[in-house]
Amino acid sequence: MPDSLATRPDAAPGTLPDHAVELQGLTKTYRASGKAGPKQALKGIDLKIPRGSLFGLLGPNGAGKSTMINILAGLVTKTSGTARIWGLDIDRDSRAARAAIGVVPQELNMDPFFTPRELLDLQGGLYGVPKRERQTDQLLEAVGLKDKANAYARTLSGGMKRRLMVAKAMVHAPPVLVLDEPTAGVDVELRQSLWAHVRELNRAGTTVLLTTHYLEEAEELCDTIAIINHGQVVACDSTRALVQRLDRKELAVVLDRDLEAVPATLAGFEAELVSPRRLVVRFTPSQTKVGEILAAIIGAGVTIVDLSTVESDLEDLFLELTRSRPAGDEPR
Repeated sequence: MPDSLATRPDAAPGTLPDHAVELQGLTKTYRASGKAGPKQALKGIDLKIPRGSLFGLLGPNGAGKSTMINILAGLVTKTSGTARIWGLDIDRDSRAARAAIGVVPQELNMDPFFTPRELLDLQGGLYGVPKRERQTDQLLEAVGLKDKANAYARTLSGGMKRRLMVAKAMVHAPPVLVLDEPTAGVDVELRQSLWAHVRELNRAGTTVLLTTHYLEEAEELCDTIAIINHGQVVACDSTRALVQRLDRKELAVVLDRDLEAVPATLAGFEAELVSPRRLVVRFTPSQTKVGEILAAIIGAGVTIVDLSTVESDLEDLFLELTRSRPAGDEPR
């Protein structure tokens, strides 16, 4: 961690903030361009990312995710509101706040004629990390690029370049790491390798903010998730609590004989005969017990050969929340 973070004037020595990132009333309005009027990308974002969390930020294209990240990274100037990184205001303590964050952007931006070792050393120099404190070789080994340390960046595969971007973001040991769609275009094997490294960083104390279009990844990796749509936070809670908010489940049963229609005993349930021997019943677990449904099926005089249940997942919640608002054209 850079010295500036440990010696900032607004914190006692050795103290750590409760939240790695705090946003209050954050807005961003882009100026009118040509015939298009002003566009409000962020509309009063209030968000707190707990220290040490693996936090997911989800939202469709145009939701405002990248605008928010670029404000934290110092690449975009906010219109109003406050933003703190590791307890540091991005306006009053801009230099220290930027030192507290590492950002892995969607775009692969690196000099193709530098080697990975040279790129990391250069990045370390830009952040003022003394040569004796740089951990270039350790970072390259951590992201699986030690054997490519002296190869030109242009010879690396897309997955290798993506991992090199993660290493670049970590050269100054920031306590907060932002991954903006880090696995876009990465194959399954490399994706698993990258996530294993991210988990290790998180276990070691790094707060990770992840944006991704792979909802199953967010559900598996993140302990807390916020969903943003048209510049506003529409949901923020633990991953488990968000999924439970849907309170929906499906019970599928395979029967011992063909049916021509849904049995009359299931008239009070949302039941569908998807094939002559397969029934699907949709229900809300908080109001209906599985035993009630099974009793109704057996009451029809049929035998259940097999059954399975399917719970609602994060994708269902995401679609429900993001479809509930009118379409907009805010810039991403």
